[in-house]
Amino acid sequence: MTLNHFPAEYFDKQDASDDDLFYVQPRKVVHIDDNAIRTLSKEFAALIPTNAVILDLMSSWRSHLPATIKPQRVIGLGMNADELIDNPALNKYVVQNLNKNPVLPFEDAAFDAVICTVSVQYLAQPLEVFAQVNRVLKPGGVFIVSFSNRCFPTKAVAVWLATSDQQHLALVTRYFELAGGYTAITAWQQAKGVSRADPLYIVHARKA
Repeated sequence: MTLNHFPAEYFDKQDASDDDLFYVQPRKVVHIDDNAIRTLSKEFAALIPTNAVILDLMSSWRSHLPATIKPQRVIGLGMNADELIDNPALNKYVVQNLNKNPVLPFEDAAFDAVICTVSVQYLAQPLEVFAQVNRVLKPGGVFIVSFSNRCFPTKAVAVWLATSDQQHLALVTRYFELAGGYTAITAWQQAKGVSRADPLYIVHARKA
């Protein structure tokens, strides 16, 4: 499936080499500070039901899921096995480059929730991935996409680098709309005035 709603050059990257090469070395860093992580965890607690089956999409060594939701199972899909092995939230992991193959290796309606944390800016085929997420979500399941103002700029897509934080909210909202099958699309940002906190933005929606 190809969803041609954007010019192809929107998804060019400064570093056009294979993404697999970039992620050969583990990068065990967090891209948001402690205040933003706490805020994100609270939003996860508010949006994800207890005992949920969760897919952590574009996962790394930390998922920031709160202990209070007591998930039934968490599966991570990411680019570096060392990072995924070191993630204490994961029960299972899959190594897959979504920019090469956006088809998720899971059955239909397998997950109560899917999270994509500070990684959406690297997707070269976002509409295909968002459509796949919709397929693997249960009806009413939630997809939570969060991001800040940090990234690896050589691997972020051109449209992300060329737009503002507010435009990123609009762009991710548009991904949901164009992928189809979502309802209650909500764009959220951390309240201004939070001292010494990285900005945090979230767009979430439910499978119709």
